[in-house]
Amino acid sequence: MQKDFFLYQAQTTKFAAGFEVEKAEGSYIYGTDGKKYLDFVAGVSANTLGHSHPKIVNAIKEQTDKYLHVMVYGEYAQEKPVALCSLLAEATPDPLEVTYLVNSGAEAIDGSLKLAKRYTGREEIVSFKNSYHGNTHGALSVSGNETHKREFRPLLPMVSFIEFNNEEDFGKITEKTACVILETIQGAAGFLVPDNDYLIKLKRRCEEVGALLILDEIQPGFGRTGKLFSFEHFGIVPDILVMGKGMGGGVPVGAFMSSREIMETLSHSPKLGHITTFGGNPLIAAASYATLKEVLESGLMNEVEEKEKLFRELLVHPKIKNINGKGLMLAVNLGTPEYTLEVAKKCMERGLIVFWQLYRNEYMRISPPLTLSLEEIREGCQIILDILNEN
Repeated sequence: MQKDFFLYQAQTTKFAAGFEVEKAEGSYIYGTDGKKYLDFVAGVSANTLGHSHPKIVNAIKEQTDKYLHVMVYGEYAQEKPVALCSLLAEATPDPLEVTYLVNSGAEAIDGSLKLAKRYTGREEIVSFKNSYHGNTHGALSVSGNETHKREFRPLLPMVSFIEFNNEEDFGKITEKTACVILETIQGAAGFLVPDNDYLIKLKRRCEEVGALLILDEIQPGFGRTGKLFSFEHFGIVPDILVMGKGMGGGVPVGAFMSSREIMETLSHSPKLGHITTFGGNPLIAAASYATLKEVLESGLMNEVEEKEKLFRELLVHPKIKNINGKGLMLAVNLGTPEYTLEVAKKCMERGLIVFWQLYRNEYMRISPPLTLSLEEIREGCQIILDILNEN
């Protein structure tokens, strides 16, 4: 299988692991080598409730017995997509009330940018240096790392970039700005958290000039920081909320959410302002609804702070420079990209899956399922500490 993987399936790096997966359950992935691997990555923050959570699996099975795809997005009323959007509206603060379901976080970013331009009638977009929003042309255009963009230009025009946590850049947000888009917690840059009141001041600046604030919660959303969405920690509500990854509990999905007034502008002048064939697919919506319901009702979000605290208490070592992040999205600084990759490789050999941050490879990613137990945290952290002691 590994041979055919490298021969027939397109690769994105020259050093893919090619790990052969047999099955996955709970906090573990099982290889065809007969070993089990404790998962501290959760499919890069996607497997919110771990692997093969019974409520998600059952929801998918029940939906397959009814029907799969029946019509392009937005034409038919279907039980699970309607239930998902309704529950999202119930679980989020005003004025967030209407959800547009799509296929991925990157598509949701593109849709949110179109929505902001359509509603404001403006063309300029302000984004952030070192941001990451996805790899479609629109999402890449507002991502803030030139190394990842250079070979794909030309991208969207009229996009400018400011520094995260730097209030002096607010002057670049003007009456010509359609929207300001940022990750509530910067992901690829090493899980950088906004300073106190920074988001409040940013939202105030957007309101002063009539720009919309788009928050990308693709990674921190769905309970990962101890709140359903991480903006709830910082005293603001975005005009447009973007979600994905952990929303589906392991299936491909994305969405953007706004007020009814803003969202309705995509339905006219022209009609079909955004269109997607498989967005709101009933199978995906069933899994997403089951995920959201369990996150809201299980009490898992109440355990996040304790789990973060345990990670921080255990991961103390001279080779650990610092730990960024919030909740169960932590970035452990090991000094150099080369050393981080070596540690990740050694962890895999010992039965622990960790990863690295896209832009800042010196940071080791820890983004496990919310269902990870305290004992599993101790088990995985001990493997990391043993490797740091030996290498």
